[in-house]
Amino acid sequence: MFLKFLFLCLFVYTFADIEEEDGVLVLTKDNFDGALKDNKFILVEFYAPWCGHCKALAPEYAKAAKQLSEEGSEVKLGKVDATQQSDLAEKFEVRGYPTLKFFRDGKPVEYGGGRQAADIVNWLKKKTGPPCTTVDSVADAKKVVEKDDVVVMGFFKDKESAACKAYQEAAAMFDDLQFGLTDNTDVFKEYEVESDKVVLFKKFDEGRNNLEGEVSADSVTKFVTANRLPLVVEFTQESAQKIFGGDIKNHILLFIKKTEDGFDDKLKAFKGAAEGFKGDVLFIYLDTSDDDNARILEFFGLKQEECPAVRLITLGEDMTKYKPESNDLSTETVKQFVQDFKDGKLKPHLMSEDVPADWDAKSVKVLVGKNFKEVALDKAKNVFVEFYAPWCGHCKQLAPIWDQLGDKYKDKDDIVIAKMDSTANEVEEVKVQSFPTLKWFAKDGSIVDYNGERTLDALTKFVDSDGKEGAGSQEPEEEEEEEEEEEEEEDDKKDDHDEL
Repeated sequence: MFLKFLFLCLFVYTFADIEEEDGVLVLTKDNFDGALKDNKFILVEFYAPWCGHCKALAPEYAKAAKQLSEEGSEVKLGKVDATQQSDLAEKFEVRGYPTLKFFRDGKPVEYGGGRQAADIVNWLKKKTGPPCTTVDSVADAKKVVEKDDVVVMGFFKDKESAACKAYQEAAAMFDDLQFGLTDNTDVFKEYEVESDKVVLFKKFDEGRNNLEGEVSADSVTKFVTANRLPLVVEFTQESAQKIFGGDIKNHILLFIKKTEDGFDDKLKAFKGAAEGFKGDVLFIYLDTSDDDNARILEFFGLKQEECPAVRLITLGEDMTKYKPESNDLSTETVKQFVQDFKDGKLKPHLMSEDVPADWDAKSVKVLVGKNFKEVALDKAKNVFVEFYAPWCGHCKQLAPIWDQLGDKYKDKDDIVIAKMDSTANEVEEVKVQSFPTLKWFAKDGSIVDYNGERTLDALTKFVDSDGKEGAGSQEPEEEEEEEEEEEEEEDDKKDDHDEL
């Protein structure tokens, strides 16, 4: 009897260690390993209390935990205050907030879903169960179809058919969407389906899309990708994952204030242009009155007074931008602009400020898009250029050192120290991925990345060695990640949101 009592006490003690807040386990270094041991599946959020995105995620995360609990799921949700539990944050390589990791039998994988409750739940179900939910009655079908904004249903009379297996293969590729599967005659009848078919149900636009033609894993994937998002998507923190994580890499963006006169008419015209490009070009609008979108305006070289305006981008290894010749936002004009892009008739748009009158007055020369080639590609000179962003903390730290470097070589006729604001200027020769980026443009036409220390002594040695000492001394990828993490943390503390 005593042993039984002791066992019960230990049992209660073990689980009393882990507190819950809104159904989410509060994890620390003392109970983390126990939580992993006691739960086969657990999703863990590493957060910072001051992070704006973490605050936005909190109610959705709690909502997801509640839904899973009500469904009797064995999947648990936990959270770690990474600012207090620094050992755990370091152990799991947390580089920004929020960071979510999914643990299966104690082994972590990166979370790849969205930040809405439905996205979280669907992603977890895909990772812990079959790719499709079996639907055996009309009542079950209605529960599935009406539950989320987008649901895909496969109607197959023979679940062992090649088409049905191809459908399930495609379903496994979408972590954030629920896929249903039925062979029930009543369900076929309820949704007016006569033969094998894949149907996408959605709570926007036309409400329903039917896949026409052969059912294959490829055709289902393309069908779902083309129809899962609204014809015109509003860019928000919640939709960003679906926009940039999707398969459609051509995006046209409308920058406009929701509060301005004629907003509904302009959006309607934009939507009219989108109808012919579904699945090929994603139409997006951004509310420029939202402070979170300010940097996006800056990235495109746009000012509030220039909006409404449209820009088109392609997302590949590098991002390419296109600008229409006019600011006409009519359906026909926007449609023609996109068609010209598809036909290869457009040239990329490169931003440039006007050349300052005093661009060469100081020891550090000021470059813009319009004078870059003339100065940086001068075959008679070696030119060392800093590509910076005005808001970047690391750039601000480097600024006085860069000025000292300029003073050191101001009397050298064949050496130029220069800088360019890459948020307002772009050049074909350089794709800036992080700030600051330092490049050496040699007399022989070669371009060398500087990856050494950002001290006056190290920079001087690099210049004196003709761009050799300090080139490649660090791994660029590691350096960029560290800089981005530190910059994001600095911005988080200032602006109460993180840029991940």
